[in-house]
Amino acid sequence: MIAISRYDSGRLLEGYRISSLSIATIASHSALDVFDGAKDVGFNTIAVCEVGREKTYIRFSRVVDEVVLLRKFSDVLDPGVVSKLRERSAVFIPNRSFAVYVGYSGIEEGFPVPIFGNRYLLRYEERAGEKTYYKLLDEAGIRRPKVFKTVDEVDRPVIVKIPHARKRVERGFFVASDRDDLKQKLTKLAGRGIVREEDMSKASIEELIVGAHFNVNYFYSVARDRVELLSIDRRIQTSLDGLLKLPASVQLEIEEFVDVEMIEIGHEPATIRESVLEKLFEIGDRFTEAARRIEPPGVVGPFTLQLIITKDMEAVVFDVALRIGGGTNIYMGLGSQYSKLYFGRPVSMGWRIAEEIRECVEKDCLHKVVT
Repeated sequence: MIAISRYDSGRLLEGYRISSLSIATIASHSALDVFDGAKDVGFNTIAVCEVGREKTYIRFSRVVDEVVLLRKFSDVLDPGVVSKLRERSAVFIPNRSFAVYVGYSGIEEGFPVPIFGNRYLLRYEERAGEKTYYKLLDEAGIRRPKVFKTVDEVDRPVIVKIPHARKRVERGFFVASDRDDLKQKLTKLAGRGIVREEDMSKASIEELIVGAHFNVNYFYSVARDRVELLSIDRRIQTSLDGLLKLPASVQLEIEEFVDVEMIEIGHEPATIRESVLEKLFEIGDRFTEAARRIEPPGVVGPFTLQLIITKDMEAVVFDVALRIGGGTNIYMGLGSQYSKLYFGRPVSMGWRIAEEIRECVEKDCLHKVVT
């Protein structure tokens, strides 16, 4: 077993058969997009599955060459599993499930397998601690919602970003009109088992920005030295989505009986006015440059800026994903709308990742896209 060194991609690639790499990822979140794209480019694929969650990947056998079945996802750190991945010259594609179930420390310090992208940026998806996406956005000079440190500071409508009480990897987010409403809703939701009052110490209280929501999916290419805007999508959330489809009169009648939860369950395609694209390119470029300054080598490959376009056409970024986003799945197979403008045909994010790896093998820059 080799010892991992920060950014020592050369050592991570020692012993790899560069001409016959495999693409591996945690079998969850956006894995099907990754596998489908990898097969289209010509790579073998490895699905790292958790017992009880493997059926999907076994049934979609055209895009999954091998299943590594684990008792729990975090067992991917076990030396035997690492050895198996290295024997197959696997490049690992990080997704949100990888970060959530394996953990940042394990990924940074205990997983000596080449990861596509910057493994040290994954931690910046958090809202608390020294490394947050707030820090990246501020460094880039990109507007984000104002954050209130305590409930008593609240002086306007806010959204409270807090873990769900029972489904700990999910959201217990809620909206409050002011300080008093926040306190009342916190007590009410805690009583219903949606959130825990003690979790407020690690919650983020952000001003509520009203506008149109978009997930903008970018890709920074080392091989082509450019920031690409590949697709845009929007979230479908339970139970918010179902509630909003009801007439307003019905919503008011049942509001005491239905808890509004903002748990992400799917995505839908979206486009944006062409006059706004210039602004999106600008913030994508600035974000990429800021990430490079703060956590070298910065962003490599896919990243998503979740933003709101206000009535004044200002972009306000309220969340960040520093790896492949779940919303890219909607373009699997069909390809995304803006990607055609780069490649002459629509392509998926899974294909774009695999193509970047293929190009870097050809151009001898693989060591620049893995950490």
